[in-house]
Amino acid sequence: MLALGIFLLTLILVIWQPRGLSIGWSAMGGALLALATGAIQWRDIPIVWGITWDATFTFVALIIISLILDEAGFFHWAALHVARWGRGHGRRLFPLIILLGALIAAVFANDGAALLLTPIVLAILLQLEFSPAATFAFVIATGFVADTTSLPLMISNLVNIVSANYFDISFDRYALVMVPVDIVAFLVTLLVLRLAFRQQIPVQYGTAHLPEPRSAIRDPLVFRASFPVLLLLLLAYFITAQWQVPVSLVTVTGALILLTVAGRWWRGGAGAALSVRKILREAPWKIVVFVLGMYLVVYGLRNAGLTDLVAEALQWLAGQGLITATLGTGFIAAVLSSVMNNMPAVLVGALSIHHTGLIHTSPRIHEAMVYANVIGCDLGPKFTPIGSLATLLWLHVLDRKGVHIGWGQYMKTGLLLTPPVLIITLLALSGWLSCL
Repeated sequence: MLALGIFLLTLILVIWQPRGLSIGWSAMGGALLALATGAIQWRDIPIVWGITWDATFTFVALIIISLILDEAGFFHWAALHVARWGRGHGRRLFPLIILLGALIAAVFANDGAALLLTPIVLAILLQLEFSPAATFAFVIATGFVADTTSLPLMISNLVNIVSANYFDISFDRYALVMVPVDIVAFLVTLLVLRLAFRQQIPVQYGTAHLPEPRSAIRDPLVFRASFPVLLLLLLAYFITAQWQVPVSLVTVTGALILLTVAGRWWRGGAGAALSVRKILREAPWKIVVFVLGMYLVVYGLRNAGLTDLVAEALQWLAGQGLITATLGTGFIAAVLSSVMNNMPAVLVGALSIHHTGLIHTSPRIHEAMVYANVIGCDLGPKFTPIGSLATLLWLHVLDRKGVHIGWGQYMKTGLLLTPPVLIITLLALSGWLSCL
């Protein structure tokens, strides 16, 4: 009860953020309280840091890359192209926007897709003079697809990296399993969103007021450099996987290259169009403190026996066959994510699955449970606003832009859209693993 109370207090402070209290300080305060009360021990700190450091620094580096490209106009340029490719047909524009969100989520993580793309899409929709109902449909679609298609690569979601590192899954093996599954998730997401908002999507829209895509480019040098850098970055992930090079090392290298180009460091900053200092200041450094603090609090729940309870349920599911184990694990992870946030939930799931594997579980079922936990933690946050930090920040960004989505409205939409996508994605996972 002590560990649970500390966790709930920490989660409330993270969500509420009284007087602008940083999520990092809230999480670290919870960790210090857990340490002071004996819920965790000093020896737990290096264990948790060993689980989280690679994911944390990868996430920070990805956001820095995203911020550089955003400042250079990369995402605005892409969105304007998509708006023009719609050729004035709303029902063509809708899947194109969803596809753009899925591609950005795959490469720049779900947070980048939700937080950077959403304001740009919203601005374009205002230029196109979409109705409030149509705007809501496109905005929800952008936020929804950011999570549901954040499966394909380790870097596509912070929880992917945590789980892959915990179970020693290489970048290429992870992609081999999850890229086909993510394609299914994308197609189902597109179908579900299309059915849900078919009445709100406008038949026609005007493109006369849309600016030329090239007008969005604010730093041509960074813009031109982004394509080879991103391509080389993706290749480097696969090439270095055989030597077990941490993905954070590869990602930080990519971020440093783009920072060098953006700051024109080879000529003392002369000609730089972007403020590197501003980009570094806006980087989510508080996430480093938040992840370590939050995971220490969750480790207190593990010490109190929560993971043993979850492991018992997973052990029973493992005895029911591949499909049942996959579906059951995915839904347990989704429910945990929706009520306790997906960052703590993925660690609870990973610790529990590890405990289950120590007893007796076939390798195929064990692997299915590992990936099902990831799927549940990627998709489960769409049930409730507290499911992920990205969703809370996304709602805050929309509020600042004058688009208010209440928690009740969000949950009504999330509970309607998420279950079919989750079920079919988990079934696709079990079917694909049976073929490998």
